[in-house]
Amino acid sequence: MAQNKKASATTTIKSGEIWPDTEGKHINAHGGGILYYKGTYYWFGEHKTEGRRGNSTLFGVGAYSSKDLTSWKNEGIVLKVEEADSTSEIIKGCVIERPKVVYNARTKKFVMWFHLELKGKGYEAARTGVATSDNPTGPYTYLKSYRPNAGIWPVNVPADLKEKQVDATNLKWWTPEWTKEVKDGLFIRRDLEQGQMSRDMTVFVDDDGKAYHIHSSEENLTLHISELSNDYLSFTGKWSVLAPAGHNEAPAICKRKGRYYMITSGCTGWDPNAARSFVAESVMGPWTALGNPCVGERANLTFESQGTYILPVQGKKDAFIFMADRWRPKNPIDGRYVWLPIIFEEDKPVLKWQEEWSLEFFDKNKKQNPPLQGKRKLPLGKLP
Repeated sequence: MAQNKKASATTTIKSGEIWPDTEGKHINAHGGGILYYKGTYYWFGEHKTEGRRGNSTLFGVGAYSSKDLTSWKNEGIVLKVEEADSTSEIIKGCVIERPKVVYNARTKKFVMWFHLELKGKGYEAARTGVATSDNPTGPYTYLKSYRPNAGIWPVNVPADLKEKQVDATNLKWWTPEWTKEVKDGLFIRRDLEQGQMSRDMTVFVDDDGKAYHIHSSEENLTLHISELSNDYLSFTGKWSVLAPAGHNEAPAICKRKGRYYMITSGCTGWDPNAARSFVAESVMGPWTALGNPCVGERANLTFESQGTYILPVQGKKDAFIFMADRWRPKNPIDGRYVWLPIIFEEDKPVLKWQEEWSLEFFDKNKKQNPPLQGKRKLPLGKLP
């Protein structure tokens, strides 16, 4: 990624620059995630086009493959939008964001989840769609979309709040009274029958094979963590809330030494803001806030980017890459990527700007910062 010549060997990562694929074209996989399968990394992302119209989905989801995380081959559009069928939810001009693909060892299927907004409806649909394939590079067949967990309350909301009656007619947004009601389930109650909103999302597969769909909900005010069925194609109805009324989006998650870590962003549209981080002993919570994981210059803007995925590096213990996007809404195809190694200090994830780095960073960092004997983990609080 440090070089710009067609099919040239690249061994370093330089965030914020043009990243050429093996044909010399800038990688077009925004808001993406990566699947590792049988020795190959597969990067799935939003395929953008030029101009403001490029934020709508005109082609579908693109994919790239790599053996080393630096040299990427374009695998083309793996989930194509419909050109003629006007009844399809993924008709050309819809919005497909943040695609994530996981492999289901039980069904031998590759399962893709993504945030879906219906054509001509702005961002009011707030749905999540699912597609499957027999091969990592597709083609993927679209199945359906969901408003998750219809008729079901989260496991970590007190029973008395389920029956609470609130007249929201004169309740002014962003007031302390309104914030309290959001924390007490105002929007969960509003959307209970039709299902909860699902926008920015990711999918996480735990060590036991159980998968979880993590998404920004309740008008982007609260994160929902939803357990997926054994085939990863639907929801079991077991779900929890994280940081009610905290205004988090862009969730990215990893697991290290038995603990779960999540990095999110605030909600400022296409503009960057300060990242947030959380830790938990269970994926369903409770979660403890750890603050902004970024340090140094531009840390308050997450180095001018927004997270999309945390990638475990194969063959290196406890090595994770924070993947993020620098959005260019006026010309989306020119969006850039920020990839940074996650450093754990005092059991907290830390992100420091690296001008240019390679995967050898993890080996060097481990030698410079050996584990302390008897180091205690940080105590966890009671954040939902």
